[in-house]
Amino acid sequence: MGVKVKLVLLLLVVGSVIGQEYVVEDVESIISETPKPDDVREDEIDNAPVEVVPETETLVVKSGKYQVLDDALSGDTPTNLEAVDFNAGDVQNERQVLISTTSVTNTEYAHIDGRVLPSTTYQNNGQPYIITQQRLQQIRGNFLYWFYDQGGDDNNGDYQFNIHTSTPQIHKNFNFQLPFFGFRFNYTRLSMNGYLYFSDPPDHYTYPLSFPVRDWPSVNDPSFIGIFFSKCRIGRVRPEDPDQRRPGVYFRMDRDLQTRTDQLGVEMRERITWDIREGVIGSESFFPKHAITVTWKNMSFAGGIDNSLYMTNTFQMVLATDEVFTYAIFNYLEINWSSHTEAGGDTTTGEGGVPAYIGFNAGNGTQSYEYKPYSQASVLRDLTGRGWANGFPGRHIFRIDEKILMGTCNKDIDGANLPLMFAPESGNMLGGTVVNITGPCFKPDDRITCRFDTESVVGAVIDVNRAVCVQPRFWHNGYARFEIAINNEPYKWKGKFFVETPAMATEKIFFSDNAIHERYPPEVKITWDRFNLTSNLNVQLQISLWGYKEVTIRPQLEYIDVIEVGVANTGEYIINPQNFRNRENFMHVDMQFGFLQINLTTPVVHNGVPISPVLWSRPIPLAWYFAPQWERLHGQRWPNSMCNNWLRTDRFLKNFAAQVPVCPCTLEHALLDKGRFMPDLDCDKDINPTCRYHWGGIHCVKSGGPSAEGSGQQCCYDKNGFLMLSYDQMWGSRPHRSHDFGFTPYNEANKVPSLSHWFHDMIPFYQCCMWQEEQAVGCETFRFERRPSQDCVAYQSPGVAGIFGDPHIITFDDLQYTFNGKGEYVLVRVDHPQLKLDVQGRFEQVPNNIYGRVNATHLTSIVAASNNSVAIEVRLRPQHAQWRYHLDVFADNKRVYFDRSALRVQYFPGVTVYQPMYILNQSEIVIMFSSGAGVEVVENKGFMTARVYLPWNYMNQTRGLFGNWSLDINDDFTRPDGIVVPVDLNNFQSTHRDFAQHWQLTDREQKDIGVALFVREYGRTAAYYNDNQFVPNFIREPADFLPANRSQDVARAIEICQDSYQCRYDYGMTLNRDMAEFTKNYLASITNIKEQNARRIISCGILETPRFGRKSNFFFTPGTRVNFECNQDFILIGDKRRVCEDNGRWNLPDYGYTECLRNQEYSQRALFLTWGVILAVILPLGLLICLLWFWCWHKPKSEGKEVFRFQDLPRSKSASRLNLRSTSMGNITDTIKSSTIRSQDSDVKPKLPDTPTEETPIKPTVTRAAPPLPTEPLDGESSGIGYTDSNKSDSSKSDKAKKKRAYDKTYRTNEPLPNAPDVEFPEKPWDLSEEDLLSLTSPSDTESNRDSTLTRPTNDIKYMGRPRQTGRHAMPSDSGYSTKDGSEDPYSQRYSGGQYSPIPSQYSPTYSEIYSPPTSPTSDLGPRSAYTTGLPEPPKSAPPTEIKTFTLPPQRGKQEYSSRTLGATWGIISAVMMPIVIVLICIGWRILKRKKEEEKEENDFLTIKSRPIDPDESLKINSDDESIPYKKDVTEDSPEPTEPVKVVDIEPESNNDDNNYPYQPYPNAQGEDQARPWSGETEIN
Repeated sequence: MGVKVKLVLLLLVVGSVIGQEYVVEDVESIISETPKPDDVREDEIDNAPVEVVPETETLVVKSGKYQVLDDALSGDTPTNLEAVDFNAGDVQNERQVLISTTSVTNTEYAHIDGRVLPSTTYQNNGQPYIITQQRLQQIRGNFLYWFYDQGGDDNNGDYQFNIHTSTPQIHKNFNFQLPFFGFRFNYTRLSMNGYLYFSDPPDHYTYPLSFPVRDWPSVNDPSFIGIFFSKCRIGRVRPEDPDQRRPGVYFRMDRDLQTRTDQLGVEMRERITWDIREGVIGSESFFPKHAITVTWKNMSFAGGIDNSLYMTNTFQMVLATDEVFTYAIFNYLEINWSSHTEAGGDTTTGEGGVPAYIGFNAGNGTQSYEYKPYSQASVLRDLTGRGWANGFPGRHIFRIDEKILMGTCNKDIDGANLPLMFAPESGNMLGGTVVNITGPCFKPDDRITCRFDTESVVGAVIDVNRAVCVQPRFWHNGYARFEIAINNEPYKWKGKFFVETPAMATEKIFFSDNAIHERYPPEVKITWDRFNLTSNLNVQLQISLWGYKEVTIRPQLEYIDVIEVGVANTGEYIINPQNFRNRENFMHVDMQFGFLQINLTTPVVHNGVPISPVLWSRPIPLAWYFAPQWERLHGQRWPNSMCNNWLRTDRFLKNFAAQVPVCPCTLEHALLDKGRFMPDLDCDKDINPTCRYHWGGIHCVKSGGPSAEGSGQQCCYDKNGFLMLSYDQMWGSRPHRSHDFGFTPYNEANKVPSLSHWFHDMIPFYQCCMWQEEQAVGCETFRFERRPSQDCVAYQSPGVAGIFGDPHIITFDDLQYTFNGKGEYVLVRVDHPQLKLDVQGRFEQVPNNIYGRVNATHLTSIVAASNNSVAIEVRLRPQHAQWRYHLDVFADNKRVYFDRSALRVQYFPGVTVYQPMYILNQSEIVIMFSSGAGVEVVENKGFMTARVYLPWNYMNQTRGLFGNWSLDINDDFTRPDGIVVPVDLNNFQSTHRDFAQHWQLTDREQKDIGVALFVREYGRTAAYYNDNQFVPNFIREPADFLPANRSQDVARAIEICQDSYQCRYDYGMTLNRDMAEFTKNYLASITNIKEQNARRIISCGILETPRFGRKSNFFFTPGTRVNFECNQDFILIGDKRRVCEDNGRWNLPDYGYTECLRNQEYSQRALFLTWGVILAVILPLGLLICLLWFWCWHKPKSEGKEVFRFQDLPRSKSASRLNLRSTSMGNITDTIKSSTIRSQDSDVKPKLPDTPTEETPIKPTVTRAAPPLPTEPLDGESSGIGYTDSNKSDSSKSDKAKKKRAYDKTYRTNEPLPNAPDVEFPEKPWDLSEEDLLSLTSPSDTESNRDSTLTRPTNDIKYMGRPRQTGRHAMPSDSGYSTKDGSEDPYSQRYSGGQYSPIPSQYSPTYSEIYSPPTSPTSDLGPRSAYTTGLPEPPKSAPPTEIKTFTLPPQRGKQEYSSRTLGATWGIISAVMMPIVIVLICIGWRILKRKKEEEKEENDFLTIKSRPIDPDESLKINSDDESIPYKKDVTEDSPEPTEPVKVVDIEPESNNDDNNYPYQPYPNAQGEDQARPWSGETEIN
């Protein structure tokens, strides 16, 4: 038994040393990254699942390539790689194959390093295997990974004996997912020809090879990983070769490495982990799950003869993946030939033809990567001496999961724009990010210059594959040019570095609570990831404080203080603000916000360049540090003082509110406005629902880009989905003076991304509101004046158009049609000087169904650009390439990704692109232009839809397949030449031929169409996609275009789609249920969006919360009732409730606007109001008295003029009439004596003057003074003419009881009437009868006197006690007067046209009552005395049957409050208006008096021709207005009215029936005759 054991051990030892490599010792090499055992970093061991145990025996590590027999490592002496001449042409200098020394190896690892495949269940004495640091260094010193030709189930180890010339490939299942070039596979096909492929290759290849295959899909385009893509055959091993393992192909899979505990699994996991982490930048966190090792050993070329089998190449591929990231390691051990005979190579050496293809192809006609300059080039042989991954020449590493990234340097490539690989690809705008660079091959003494845009920094060389630069500080965000130069060479290696804004950058310093936001926090606890700075956990850190301010035009970010030095890298620290109470930072005390910075206390120096990574916090307020200093400077109320300082400063800045878009009223509208609003990451319902600055809100949106002035809008919504306003609460929406994205040129104050926003908008909110009470004066000024919310009254939802399915289009005007063109077309084009927009779509043919070719297309790509923005293309990925990203996004011809939080929102010039925060697979992309236009692209299961959102300023500007947005579908089919095609929705063919096909794009600029903006890859132009010969299906319904034997498909389409013809069409064409269902869903989505946008939200706008008060709710829609309350010790005045009415307005307050006043303030206001009323009465009254005294007494007296006398005021109308009649008749007694005397020249008519001033003097019989000029009509007068309404007249027996009438002063009888007709009037009796004369002196109640016009007492006039009826009215038909012929009283007031009569007819005075002269001077039966004694008596002239009595209407009681309010109101009005009216009356009277005096001086006397009165003749008296005829009454009773004489007035509009007024003369106090002008027709008997 013992002999057998010894024999087995001997065989294992002998086999273990055959064919393996020597262990490379890396001594003082600046090129190799493999650490020495003493230099292994503890953090690396801690970060990886490596367990270190004490080593019992020292291993002798040697350098070399192969292991020889006799349990010894044999190889050359350690080679100093610095001494190797890499530029020499001798390949042997690069290969290190000398074998001169041997040393004894430890037999503990013989079963791993031998030729026999170890068992996966092998463990060390039944315990999980634990690797040592020395063992890790040893295995990493070998060039090739393990491969075995013995052991296993069939004793072939990893050797694939099934692969040979007749069977060049075999199938392998992975049983895990291998991401590769955007796709993901769980299988592969292993080829003898130097590659792994995942899809069928073409039938034959044409050399040189070109991928992707342009003729795909008609020609297969294989997906493969080609380490040496060339036709091979298995060669032979020479007897002298150190590795005698069988030539051929070796394949081994190591699955589930993360959980394996056997020795091979653990060592494979740790070797791959550290080879990739140290070999490829950006892979610091990679931890493999699965690995594949494929080795092609001693492979010769196909077609060779003679000894060509000994002309062999040996290369190895190692694939490692965690099912998200995939890395490929290419190890080229030997390359002795480059081409096979089919590619033109000779048959003996394999040279001279097209060399092998080295690279990657994604397949399906998508994308490829060729490893230049080696692939298919003569320099392919240099692969064994290039790469330098992990310090090994011949090792090349790539990242291949999503896109191919080169992980090693490339020495042999040259050009002006070489691809630069760097990691990380983004960094904080504040700088300090250490950027690792790979691309050119570096030497230790090279001088590296890194240029970020225009800022250059010096880099440091780490090894031949890697250099580092520290990112400088930026003042802008977005993508920046990143270039490097070596020594004095130009900047050839280029890339794009993304700059993150400080507020949106990846958070690296965390605050565990809200203490950092308080004024006086007891402590501030911070945490960080200790591996973000360095993997060495024993280093010491420094924590410092930085601040920002804008005092000059340049922004200032300055260092303030050191918080702590020598902090251990434990990942947490507690700041005690009490340690900084006594600091005096007088140079920085005006900095109110800033950042915490963590960096290394002692930076790492590489070749004289100090390198220290920096961690920055997000912006934080600095009250925790500066509060004691601010308190000493401003007092205990330092927030109030600082807020006031900011208010004064902000008022000097330009207003910006008009530049920002209006907020939507509801959250639904905000989420659907994709062109103007995007989620605000500070309050996002998906990722950040805390909403620190908007408590009570669930979601906020902000404008997608800065306005023309650099400002931005913010709209926040509560749990009910309504807009939150700052007028209601301090947490409401606030516009921003500075947008978080900044504004060009960025490096000026108020334009820096994030920093200016915090300086102008965030810190003032802390000072005025968060650090004060909500109802503080500063906070209310901030909310109501400086940053008030804008209500949504003027908000207009955008117009929407969309495309989906086969494809189906819905225009902006809701026209739905189908167009199945194949190629690239214009969807929307706006070509206006101020508005430019291009949205283009690519339509490709739908894949075949089970019946074959499908004559339909679908949307596969969208590209959009506006004004001067970069073009953004969103492209649908193939279905098998959607395992991680569903859509490809190209910005400025470069693929961009949104997989990290800092990259979710990316800002480019003129356009913002973002992925919604709830999307992780890049299946929805939103493009927002600065003009407010937006494009939304959504993908589901390989089917894409696009929707375009346009604001209303785009109306009547759009063209293309989405139609002309004019709210009229009839002009949607407008072609580029302006021709409008009739709309026929049922005729797909006419739509295709006459309209849509005219909008096809080319790569050449076309008038009114434009040029295609799509990114061109692999030579695919617009002509590649455009197919004008493609004829789609023009029939709408599946029942009409499907054969009769496919009735089940028709029924299935109806069952799935129901009433959607688009869905039925798509299912009938493709038989793809997913496509049909998503077509239906997309149609429903855009229909719902249009309906929601068309639903107008009526808003009553802002209703401010009273200061020191509260509102019951914050709604603003119709029907909302808002109640107000005041805080304790405050009194509410004004309305307690307001209602939002249906018209979108708050109801007007009944008792004034709501206020909350303190008790003292309320008392003061009441006192001031009382004194105001008193002064309003006393001051005008005193002023009035002074003016009256001055104008009426003092000034006339000082000028020697007649002073004012009350006797000069005009009397009532009835008195004027009596005066006129008495004057015309003379003395009553004299009239009797001279009644029969006739003037000799009575027949002579006086000559009418040509003008009012040209009058012929006549011999006067009656002398009158010149009357004053007419004045403006006063209350009760007729407008424009001077007549008063009859209800304003008054009569009384005494002069004192008579009501003065201002219009009586304007009546004139001393001037002829202009344009009076020259006619004779019928004669009237002039003399009074004796009976009439007796009735004047001895009135009686006889029958004759009762009916006489001179004996009717004035007390017969009835006065009414109703409101606004203060005068006399003569009503038609109810006057109590009737002529003998029964006609109506012609002198009563007439109301025509349905005019309302102010006095009821039963209370109207009769004509005789109005014109009755006073009965006697002693009579006391006037209307005033009649009212005091009782009701007035009925008119004496009325028949007994017509006498009516009435009673006064009872006084209606009013509520005490209304009476008091009405009384107070009228009291104030009267107190103010009465003095004004009196002053105006006095001034008017003074002007009239002066005018009267002037006329009197000009015309001393006006003579009027008269003659003796003859009762048988009529006298025509000329006046200013008309002729008044008198006729002798033939009866002895009262005079009988005659027919009126028509007199045409100067103004035609005055000649109407409404202006018939009775003539009423009266004598004045001086006995002078006064008259006033009349118009219309008048008749007096």
